Amino acid sequence: MIPLARPARYLALSLLAVCSLAMARDLDQDEALKLRQQGVILPLEQLLETALGRYPGARLLEAELEEDDDRYEYEVELLTPQGVVREIKLDASTGALLKDEEDD
Repeated sequence: MIPLARPARYLALSLLAVCSLAMARDLDQDEALKLRQQGVILPLEQLLETALGRYPGARLLEAELEEDDDRYEYEVELLTPQGVVREIKLDASTGALLKDEEDD
């Protein structure tokens, strides 16, 4: 491996630190339950109705609660009847649609 010059090494470390800060944090079921009981987030069932309503006949593949930039988001993956996987992000506090795109 070729050693990096000191400025390049600092730049690489700085970029790594920034990227790791920008990542969303997955919340576990205990955290989700606490937030739901406090009224901070909406019930998952309500948000799943919204997501599944966009693609009638779709099947739920995965749902995760994340904290991203001080906002709680549900990331939902659906398999449409056409065999396309959709990634839908919903604001967990308001139910607002944040993203709906085909998953790679």
